Amino acid sequence: MVIIHQVTAQILPDTTFLVEGLPQHHFPSSVPPGNYSGITPLGNNRYAVVDDKAATSGFHVFTMMVDSVSGELTDVRHEGFRSSAIPNRDEEGIALFTPDSTLFISGEHDNAVLEYTLAGQLTGRRLDIPTVIRQAHANQGLEALTYHSASHHFWTVTEAPLAGETSQRLLQFSDSLTCSGQWRYVMDAPQSNKRRGTDVYGVSALTALPDGRLLVLEREFFVAQHYIGSFVTCRLFLIDPLHTAEDAVLPKQLLYSWTTRLNLTTQHIANYEGMCLGPRLPDGRQVLILVADSQNQYKGVLKDWFKTLLLSY
Repeated sequence: MVIIHQVTAQILPDTTFLVEGLPQHHFPSSVPPGNYSGITPLGNNRYAVVDDKAATSGFHVFTMMVDSVSGELTDVRHEGFRSSAIPNRDEEGIALFTPDSTLFISGEHDNAVLEYTLAGQLTGRRLDIPTVIRQAHANQGLEALTYHSASHHFWTVTEAPLAGETSQRLLQFSDSLTCSGQWRYVMDAPQSNKRRGTDVYGVSALTALPDGRLLVLEREFFVAQHYIGSFVTCRLFLIDPLHTAEDAVLPKQLLYSWTTRLNLTTQHIANYEGMCLGPRLPDGRQVLILVADSQNQYKGVLKDWFKTLLLSY
């Protein structure tokens, strides 16, 4: 789908925020093919990762090792899948709820955010999603999810504007699981309006920083008619909803962007759909870990890529 915006995003005043991009890696001997999307840290180099086409609802557990000097991923190992035994909900986002040591997972099929134990079982609790969001088309609904433990807030955003709207909705939830605020978020315009092919464009991930600001990943996946010429462009933005009036358009600051491509000489295309904070390096830089959805290593061309960015702020 191609989304044309009629609202102009405001610019967040420049802040001292440096981003260093590192090479992407894949680990075919220790990571099985998947449809990996959201990711959240569990501690001790372990991460929970959701798969939007797994046979059942639940999450994978990975061990990820980061070089303490360079910040690059040196090893990623799959430690197993924890199933709830119910059908997969097209699960896209995941966040660790630190007060109860549980996980919340967003699903596009039902536009719901449900709570799971660390063993993968449903607790019966869920975020109280507004009706208009629950009724959204799956491709416009809930994908990204994060939790900020210091302010005790969940954050989620619709992947695309709802029908009849020109901006997306960023939603805040309290520890009581009720909606406690809404803001408007406007994506940049896509690059491929006049190209022949299919363009999938939206917000694929959110990450809360320790100071309460949010990182937003906008992802444009252009699929050419015969695949050659396809590309994915990712843009990382900074927003500050806690210092923006509710229901206002959120100012944003572009921090970093990169493009991966599929052509006759390059097959490094990577559809990044999940991100979370990794370790902080001894020199103070914060590692941001990203995971790509390979659609089960589609046609042997796509790979399960992982990437790190280094944040200084």
